[in-house]
Amino acid sequence: MIRNVGLRIGWTFFTLFICILITLLVLLLHHTNAHNPRPYPHKSCNFFRGSWIEDETYPLYNSTHCPIIEHEFNCQRNGRPDKAYLNYRWKPRGCSIKRFDGRAFLKKFKGKSIMFVGDSLSRNQWQSLICLLYTSEPKANYNATRVGDVSIFTFLDFGVKVMLDRSVYLVDVVMEEKGRILKLDSTEGGKLWKGIDILIFNTWHWWNRRGVAQPWDYIKIGSKYYKDMDRMVAFEKALRTWAKWIDTNIDPSKQLVFFQGISPSHYNGTDWNQPGVTSCSGQRRPLSGSIYPAGLPSALGVQKNVLRTIEKPVTLLDVTNLSLLRKDGHPSIYGMIGGTGMDCSHWCLAGVPDIWNEILYNLIL
Repeated sequence: MIRNVGLRIGWTFFTLFICILITLLVLLLHHTNAHNPRPYPHKSCNFFRGSWIEDETYPLYNSTHCPIIEHEFNCQRNGRPDKAYLNYRWKPRGCSIKRFDGRAFLKKFKGKSIMFVGDSLSRNQWQSLICLLYTSEPKANYNATRVGDVSIFTFLDFGVKVMLDRSVYLVDVVMEEKGRILKLDSTEGGKLWKGIDILIFNTWHWWNRRGVAQPWDYIKIGSKYYKDMDRMVAFEKALRTWAKWIDTNIDPSKQLVFFQGISPSHYNGTDWNQPGVTSCSGQRRPLSGSIYPAGLPSALGVQKNVLRTIEKPVTLLDVTNLSLLRKDGHPSIYGMIGGTGMDCSHWCLAGVPDIWNEILYNLIL
């Protein structure tokens, strides 16, 4: 009798111990997931490691069939003579991605809103997504409007809004008595992002602008003003302010949040083992393999470190490395200024941003 009671007590304590252990493991797993960005949430496939392969079924659309491509991205219309750069598909290592299906996208997100927030690289990706959807349903009714800094393209038959908010720093730039102020701890502009179903953020290219290209006169943190500071430090402070906005305002049960990785420029041939080359002009092919000779930009490390601090789920659209390999994908002299300008920062459409959106499509299926 005493022995049976002892066994029961022993089993009770053992069961209690197992329950406590399982609870601690669950809490630990939740903590680990909460403090790491989700760069590869789709099963076991890392969509961002791989290489470019030739595929005659690409591009995903004909640029002449998409009337909304802006002049600076419309390389074929601007006279680019070569077309080989269009016939490449991104192939992840050890897995594959589904081809973008515009009609399936519109059906899945019927009545939903998608917003890109950032600079002209966000505009590049925004126009790419509109083209991918428009060319899949060319007879669909649509409406294009602009309200303040927000451009809205609505597929009326599906109730899908594809929007762009021009916010180059993600934090606020305001006018004060002292002049134009970059407020590293303020995201009043975030009121435009509330309630959006899918958000894709981006910032980097404006952080090193100086002189007449710099759209602010002072940096402000709290009540203190700075004439300037280390731009990487400023970048990180702004990202941390944005991260706090995400944790305060995002409802993961209703919203998906992505962050576009650093979109690279190609102005220095030494970076891709062509010393003496000073632009992307004349580049006709991607780099082979999966590794960029010059490595990844330091800003990407800062970006990833901040993403790890966010409690709410944010998926990194880690397009940096795959885009670094595409020295051939920029407008070069076939961009906004024609033969007098050199654009090795933006991307031709059709082109590389279509692949960013194809990966985005696979992440949200």
